[in-house]
Amino acid sequence: MEDIRLVVDLVLALGAAFLGGVVAQRLGQPVLLGYVVAGVLIGPNTPGLVADFERVQLLANLGVAFLMFALGVEFSFAELRRVRRAALVGGGIQIPLTVVLGTLGGLAASWSIEAALLLGGAFAISSSIVALKLLLGRGEADSPQARVALGLGVVQDLSLVPMLALLPVLAGEGGNLALSLLRSLGIAAAALAAVILLGTRLVPPLLFAVARTGSRELFLLTVVLIALGTAVASHEAGLSLALGAFLAGLVVSESEFDSHVLAEIGPLRDLFATLFFVALGMLIEPEFIIDHASVVLGLIAALVVGKLLIVGGAFLAAGVDHRTATLAALLMAQIGEFSFVLAGVGLGDGIIDRHQYGLILAVALGSILVVPALLKAGPSLVAVAERLPGVAAQEASQAGQEPDAPPPSQHAVICGFGRVGAELGAALEGAGLGYVVVEINPAIVRSLRRQGVRAFYGDAGADALLLRAGIERDREHAVTVPAPVAAHAASGHGGDLNPRIDVVARAATSGEVEVFRAAGADEVVQPELEAGLEFVRHALRRHGIPTRDAETIVEQRRSSFYQPDGSQPTFHEDR
Repeated sequence: MEDIRLVVDLVLALGAAFLGGVVAQRLGQPVLLGYVVAGVLIGPNTPGLVADFERVQLLANLGVAFLMFALGVEFSFAELRRVRRAALVGGGIQIPLTVVLGTLGGLAASWSIEAALLLGGAFAISSSIVALKLLLGRGEADSPQARVALGLGVVQDLSLVPMLALLPVLAGEGGNLALSLLRSLGIAAAALAAVILLGTRLVPPLLFAVARTGSRELFLLTVVLIALGTAVASHEAGLSLALGAFLAGLVVSESEFDSHVLAEIGPLRDLFATLFFVALGMLIEPEFIIDHASVVLGLIAALVVGKLLIVGGAFLAAGVDHRTATLAALLMAQIGEFSFVLAGVGLGDGIIDRHQYGLILAVALGSILVVPALLKAGPSLVAVAERLPGVAAQEASQAGQEPDAPPPSQHAVICGFGRVGAELGAALEGAGLGYVVVEINPAIVRSLRRQGVRAFYGDAGADALLLRAGIERDREHAVTVPAPVAAHAASGHGGDLNPRIDVVARAATSGEVEVFRAAGADEVVQPELEAGLEFVRHALRRHGIPTRDAETIVEQRRSSFYQPDGSQPTFHEDR
């Protein structure tokens, strides 16, 4: 009989995650909470259906690798530069102080110094995903507190890399602490140098060659091989799987294919990361946590209150105004997914046991639940921050300084840079207007980048790619790609991601006009019709028809084509 136990466990884990995610979303909570609770329910520590932890954990390791790989791909020096003072100075103050806070909390709970230090590392990293979800729910994704909070999140996420490199030291691998520390950092530095040196020379040409084949399957296979291959090589070198995956993502982020890689790897990352959170829940022992409720509540209080004060103070020290500093600190007063990665590696290395791992998860979940309630007290806490000593004087001295501003609108995203897209780009450039291009032909992307045009390789219908192109800040979304499926997806997603944007789409046939309108296009253009109307206009004039009459005939034909119900088409005179 065929052994399908792995498939059964996979179906059970994904089914439970689906139900848990739906319930969490209905309750206004992050879906990852639902995934973890689902893991508790199908884990060995609760009655009912039980999935095999070892098999689920095997798949969950892929989630760790893909999460870290995507982090490396998404890393942006440009984004960090925008809020560099708040992020770097704030992170330089916040991370070590929070590590100390967590370490003291662990020692107070009678943990070993190694386990307490790992708890401190987990305390230091907040969940950028949770912060972003809260910001989107409040309509504050472009606010000052969003920029500084997410900038700090980048620094925190990067701090995970040296933490992972130092875990072998905490695990007691090697007798002399200083020697072990130098060895661990040396191996990490050598691995980083090797990956960047070899990766920057091999990966971009490899991805370019595969992209030119036009096969999405081969491209995805290559990306997965790079991610997992580097992760395995890192593991064999004595470092963590997660660190190797991050390094692979970092190399890919420097190529012109970073956005497409992110779009392609996104579904795999989300799928296996879901299993990672389910596996976390399967390790939680509800009975043990209930028996140690005072420890859990004490650590949650220490984390939320301590991190709120530390992050808020760090931002104030970095020169952020009191309102932005307070609201950003509220968003970051929690721990999340990359803390789970750190704790998971620590569990595998024997630094913490399963009971301590479960406590860390319980503290993380508790902190994520508390933050939305704390945000409601934001105005009151802002008023308190305003009265802190030195705040008024500092902000008065900064009154004449120009604050960090979001990047300006680039005016247009052009999806497809063939003859139609290139003509539009040339017209925009001639008018002094900026634009960014999304194109599936890697040679065109490379050529545009050499000319200084922002261009991204990939499928124009991918949300991740459109966001990477900055569609949320644009005024115009021109979909000129001839492929119907990609064009329809790009038209619909453009309007979804930026309701204020004007979507203009290219239809191949008259039947596609209504399809594009239904997808969200504000205006549809059929190139062959427009070319034909120019012939009509020319012919009528040559036959002595007055210009005004010729224009009327042309507009009536255009109207009947685009609006078969007889209603008038929409014209945008201001564009």
